[in-house]
Amino acid sequence: MYSKDGENYFIVDAHIALWDARPENQRNIHGKQFIDCFYDYHRNLSPESEVWSYEDYLYQGGERLMKDLFTDGYVDHAIFQPAYLGEFYHRGFGQTEEAYGLAAAHPDKLTYNHCFDPRNGEAGLDQLRADHERMGFTGVKLYTAEWHGESRGYKLSDPWASRYFEECRALGIKNIHVHKGPTIRPLDRDAFDVSDVDHAATDFTDLNFIVEHVGLPRLEDFCWIATQEPNVHGGLAVAMPFMHTRPRYFAQIIGELIYWIGEDRIQFSSDYALWTPRWLVEQFVDFQIPEDMTEYAPLTIEQKKKILGLNAAKMYDIPVPADLRLPDAEETATGPRQPERADLASAQ
Repeated sequence: MYSKDGENYFIVDAHIALWDARPENQRNIHGKQFIDCFYDYHRNLSPESEVWSYEDYLYQGGERLMKDLFTDGYVDHAIFQPAYLGEFYHRGFGQTEEAYGLAAAHPDKLTYNHCFDPRNGEAGLDQLRADHERMGFTGVKLYTAEWHGESRGYKLSDPWASRYFEECRALGIKNIHVHKGPTIRPLDRDAFDVSDVDHAATDFTDLNFIVEHVGLPRLEDFCWIATQEPNVHGGLAVAMPFMHTRPRYFAQIIGELIYWIGEDRIQFSSDYALWTPRWLVEQFVDFQIPEDMTEYAPLTIEQKKKILGLNAAKMYDIPVPADLRLPDAEETATGPRQPERADLASAQ
């Protein structure tokens, strides 16, 4: 929990990871390129006091994660969103077993989401079923630009992706987090394009599609899609640090999101370990849209409380203490509407 000026904020960090990019795990030059690009984002967008050494950045481990998030970072609950990247790392980039074990040991603090690649076909579906039976996750993180043999990306509109979404529906995996943000070397920029979100969200209205990084640098495309598709949400990972380096740019991002989709479909994320949550939470609570940017309304405390934790808590059924909840209210006019249930409609 974070407290400031008599207000208490329930914090859910909706996008975190444990990774291992140490040289012994790098399969090829691309593994080094990937973590070097991550480190450039970290170094260039962080306050000087928050910059880690390169060696610390290669691998954190569970003990440091628990300290950075829950001891120092005000976080009440956090959600793992792993990226596998098996073409670049021998044991994978996101440490799924370590993350799952940590979440299993701390279910009050951590939720584990898994990952899959629809290019694995029937064998991948079998693996998804087996993993779900063992881990019981309700969300997944997809990396559409991930390399797979000769393939350098896939679309959510691909037939095999639809097969996997059908299986997610059957298994009760309702939250589909998708990286649709800045490219990361050596992945292809176009493979992160947001247009395929529209197709998937229309076909699977009973699933939530959380577009991580809100489509940056394609914010306008994301907003036009999300305002039409009430089951599309935006994750603020990568956008948050611009409060420090480009505050007017961040004001534009958050102002556009609230205008188009409302504060009920926006989720705070530190993207740990790209950044640590403490300074992001502190700066967001203090942040205000500049007065001369008159096309955007000022941010309210209620909006900040929803974004910092209450929205993700609602999506994942995370218990919120009674004194940290907001009174029940109508959904915002531009916010989420109850999506039509395509699966129920087809059964009628």
